[in-house]
Amino acid sequence: MKVAIIGATGYVGGRLVPELLAAGHDVRCLARNPDRLAGVDWRSGVEVMAADVLDQSSLEQALAGIEVVYYLVHAMGHAGDFERTDRLGAANTRNAAERAGLSRIVYLGGLGEDDPGALSAHLASRHEVGEVLASGSVPVTELRAAVIIGSGSASFEMLRHLDEVLPVMICPRWVTRTRCQPIGIADVLHYLVAVIDEPEAAGRILEIGGPDVLTYRDMMDRYAAIAGLRRRLILPVPLLTPRLSSHWVNLVTPLPYGLARPLVDSLINDVVVHPRRDIRRLVDHQPQTLDEAIRRALAVVGDFEVKTSWMDSAPTKTPASPMPQDPDWAGATVYQDIQSVTSTASRDALFATVSGIGGQRGWYAAGPLWTLRGWLDKLIGGVGMRRGRRHPELLRVGDALDFFRVEAYDPPELLRLRAEMKVPGEAWLEWRITDDGTGLSELRQLARFHPRGVAGRAYWWVLLPIHKLIWRQLAERLAAHAEAR
Repeated sequence: MKVAIIGATGYVGGRLVPELLAAGHDVRCLARNPDRLAGVDWRSGVEVMAADVLDQSSLEQALAGIEVVYYLVHAMGHAGDFERTDRLGAANTRNAAERAGLSRIVYLGGLGEDDPGALSAHLASRHEVGEVLASGSVPVTELRAAVIIGSGSASFEMLRHLDEVLPVMICPRWVTRTRCQPIGIADVLHYLVAVIDEPEAAGRILEIGGPDVLTYRDMMDRYAAIAGLRRRLILPVPLLTPRLSSHWVNLVTPLPYGLARPLVDSLINDVVVHPRRDIRRLVDHQPQTLDEAIRRALAVVGDFEVKTSWMDSAPTKTPASPMPQDPDWAGATVYQDIQSVTSTASRDALFATVSGIGGQRGWYAAGPLWTLRGWLDKLIGGVGMRRGRRHPELLRVGDALDFFRVEAYDPPELLRLRAEMKVPGEAWLEWRITDDGTGLSELRQLARFHPRGVAGRAYWWVLLPIHKLIWRQLAERLAAHAEAR
């Protein structure tokens, strides 16, 4: 089909595009600022047109020749009256779809009871948008979902950061009572793609959710267990209102207040799939459990190995992985230190020095501190420095290197080591070597740390002055040694 997406720069829309392409559809992306799609992987496979839901004429032009349009925009988090903005955007889309002769509108809304008086402003607005879209002549398929689990989802990021930062939480009492039926982003995308091939889905409200129905406290406990955190102590109190809670969420998470406020307000409503509207009566698909969805969002491979999308050696990205178009506040907390040194040594000589590090040759910088770190690691049950290295010159992926392991080895450009010492998080040390075109080589050294909980964050900031000194010395001395060779 010829399919258009309004909201291709958003969380769901940006992940839906490659799924539609894989299903064989021709995709047109509508965006107020098409330049925001310039760097995405799938840009060359789609048509992009400028359009704004607040400008009906731009929508009419952009929907010409289209059969189905996905409506995936939401004004929540933007300045002004988001309910009014969403109402106007839905009306313009409805009218433009009628004029363009579309056969279907697909809209992703929110779960909750049909009585708007019993819903938060956010959920009531989501339902109202569905009603406005459906009030025209073009059939609408409205999918309703609760919390979407995936890196970049606002609700998941709120859950992630609250659990990571707060070992003890004072929460409103409804956090332990309100029921929710979360769903993984991969399952949301599956249903969005599937419904346009289902004639019976036209003109219907279908509710989507995972197999687990649980409270928000239960969700926090599940996240903590899978992320390797201690079980969070949650103290429910009767006086903490949604407004106060949203200020607290804004303080301890990176979510903007304009986004946190309506999300927290909505937590007072049960959001559970009604059996009569369950999409599984129409689409045969078994969604992931909450644990499976969280594992994918955290990119956990096995029981011990964490891969993040910024690594060259990461597995194929899934819809639950971080994406370049995600907002700045999305994704796990990652700290980094970058050191860059220019050297007269050739790339080969520089890489030979870098790849010869550790073992009997040592680490060039702050030797006693490396030795002390090795003894401390061994004392608390880690591997220490006793492993050395397999060969004094040669390396291969998987080799032990003191208390690191070789994760990527691509002579004469890249060496990445993964830390296996005892640290409250995951750590990597990487070197990239390039030729600057003037006969000089550049050594770029990158230390990255993915903290686990409060202990991980404290570990990074307390040791940062010492680490800064060591990392700078290490980069400079590697370059100097390569020149001497």
